[in-house]
Amino acid sequence: MGRLPAGVLTRQVLSHPAARLPGMTGRPERYAALLRGINVGGNKKVPMAELREVMAGLGWEDVRTYVNSGNAVFTAGRRDTGELAAELEAAIAGRFGFTVPCLVRTAGELRAVVGACPYPAAGTDPARLLVLFLGREPDRGRLAAVDAAAYAPDEFRVGERELYCWFPDGMGRSRLPGALETACRGTTVTGRNWRTVTRLVEMVP
Repeated sequence: MGRLPAGVLTRQVLSHPAARLPGMTGRPERYAALLRGINVGGNKKVPMAELREVMAGLGWEDVRTYVNSGNAVFTAGRRDTGELAAELEAAIAGRFGFTVPCLVRTAGELRAVVGACPYPAAGTDPARLLVLFLGREPDRGRLAAVDAAAYAPDEFRVGERELYCWFPDGMGRSRLPGALETACRGTTVTGRNWRTVTRLVEMVP
């Protein structure tokens, strides 16, 4: 059999299900990135325009940000979300010189957070609901030890890798989020109000 032209051989190899060039990822998927603790009280300043540049520099596409608290959506090849978060953390540290913990959720995971919300009233009063996103599944034993009565009327429910916090009288100076973060020590925790969560879902259709 004669030698095939190089271009034909390349197309045949790439068409094989097991073939993959170095650096090639899976089919494109939409993600949301959640950064913890930036642009608060003048600390860890990360302008959103520069954050978009950092993310585009990683090869991620269609990068969009929402408000100034570290929310972004982007398209990348199908990857483990923990790997994407670590890659973003390293890129931010390289650009700005400080560490910013990051979480990444797929579009499907973010929609599931909205679908599992145990507080229907959040639809009409989103400022009263806070979602704490976690880097891993929570330790339910530690959460069970939180004295919920001490924070009433505020309350919380446990999700997959999220905690839903409801503040019927407004978030104000509630100490509940701090208590829950303590119970989830050892993993990244970052909170978003319900308005932000639902807006991000709209941005990652």
